[in-house]
Amino acid sequence: MSPESTAAAGPPIADLLARLDAASEAMVGLGPAIEAGEPWPLAAQFGAEPEAHWGPREVLAHCEEMLPYWIGEMERILVEAEPAPFGRIQTDERRIAIIESDRTLPVGELLARVAGGTARYDRWLPGLSAADLARRGLHPTRGEQTIEQILEQTVVGHLEGHVAQLREALAERR
Repeated sequence: MSPESTAAAGPPIADLLARLDAASEAMVGLGPAIEAGEPWPLAAQFGAEPEAHWGPREVLAHCEEMLPYWIGEMERILVEAEPAPFGRIQTDERRIAIIESDRTLPVGELLARVAGGTARYDRWLPGLSAADLARRGLHPTRGEQTIEQILEQTVVGHLEGHVAQLREALAERR
């Protein structure tokens, strides 16, 4: 993309990137406290049940898998006819299987994957134009959403929410 197309999108991309980076840095910054709290019990249920019952390991496994997933879904919207079908629901078997598998990885590895996922957005987002951000997809339960809405709600806001969830888990452990 040309510098003009990046400038056309301007502040929304810069703001979203700043918030995403801040959430990722906050999550990585919680790493020592999460590691000090080991062993964290693994949640008995972690599929479509409320995420508030997830422990730090499920939260981290979910965050490291969701970052690359959603960038791929937004790429789908960029290349398919609008509104492009995208997304998944909480009961998606692949989502659950990844969380089940990855929640047993070392905390440091999970956090490195979150940081790597965020770095991918840092490279990808500046190349989006205002027209790209306005492209629409059709989610199975949320209906039509623009790429900007997906970024705001499903990526950035979602990651920020999980940082708060980790902080709450750490506060409860004290």
